[in-house]
Amino acid sequence: MSKIVFTNGCFDILHSGHIELLEKARALGSRLVVGINSDTSVRSIKGKERPIISQDERSAILLGLEAVDEVKVFDELTPEVIIREIKPDILVKGGDWKEGEIVGADFVRSIGGEVYSIPLKEGLSSSGIIARIRDDTKGNAVSTKTWDSTAQRVFQEHLKVFQELQEQELDSIDAAGQMILEALRKGNKVILCGNGGSAADAQHISTEFVCRYETKRRSLPAIALTTDTSVLTAVANDFSFENVFARQVEGLAKEGDVLIAISTSGSSPNVISAIMTARSHGCKVVGLTSKKGRKMAGLCDACVMVPSNRTSRVQEAHITIGHIWCEMADDTFTERNKFGYK
Repeated sequence: MSKIVFTNGCFDILHSGHIELLEKARALGSRLVVGINSDTSVRSIKGKERPIISQDERSAILLGLEAVDEVKVFDELTPEVIIREIKPDILVKGGDWKEGEIVGADFVRSIGGEVYSIPLKEGLSSSGIIARIRDDTKGNAVSTKTWDSTAQRVFQEHLKVFQELQEQELDSIDAAGQMILEALRKGNKVILCGNGGSAADAQHISTEFVCRYETKRRSLPAIALTTDTSVLTAVANDFSFENVFARQVEGLAKEGDVLIAISTSGSSPNVISAIMTARSHGCKVVGLTSKKGRKMAGLCDACVMVPSNRTSRVQEAHITIGHIWCEMADDTFTERNKFGYK
């Protein structure tokens, strides 16, 4: 009996780890279909300087491998649409993805299929290879820039991050905002979660949807999953801290809702768990993370990756992005006159 195997990735600079993964995936069935992120999708996940190799070239390289039978290009951040079209018998991802983090796993299992996370060769990644190449070309120059004060340095860092954010992420910010507005127009709600400073951001943004931002408009349904201490402590005690948001999503989320998942690192286990639970409930997922949050971005329907890895600068950008979405809601749900606010 013919068995279709599916796996996916960017495959931007193919290396021996990729080839080993593809060969092991192909050995599980009789036909291997590989989904690859389009150039637009790669840029959304990896940044404006990627991909190094175009989608057509990546497709051709993969099709040249004996293990690969077909390549499909997808524009979304995740391969969920293609997985539902293909209905593979076996879904495979590399070992850096736990089975609970594999998009499409629930669907494949629901049709009687199998899901595998195959161990990867250690120390090999396309992003790592590209980073080494770029480091080599930059040389060993050390910045001698000094500042008159801490405040001056912080302001300059802030301005640099926000300039790059404007240049690189406007489309992602707008796409995420439109996803949120579409849910609200249809009577669905926005759910938010995050840890630490991101928990405060979740509550801040939720309040401005429910109460108001800058205009008088109807209250918009939004829930921050960080506020109910009884639920948080009960779930952490009875299950695990990794489940404190996912358990609430399971109980509160409905198909068509939007989860805004906030993680500066992009790797918070409880936020990742909430994302996967939201996806399984038919929710859209919007991510807010940093430039190192590529894994999280690959699990979202829309994601804004702030071009910094410094927590303070990233969180400053996150609340500004949240304010942009609140202003989009004001523009949508409030009538304004030509002079500005009513």
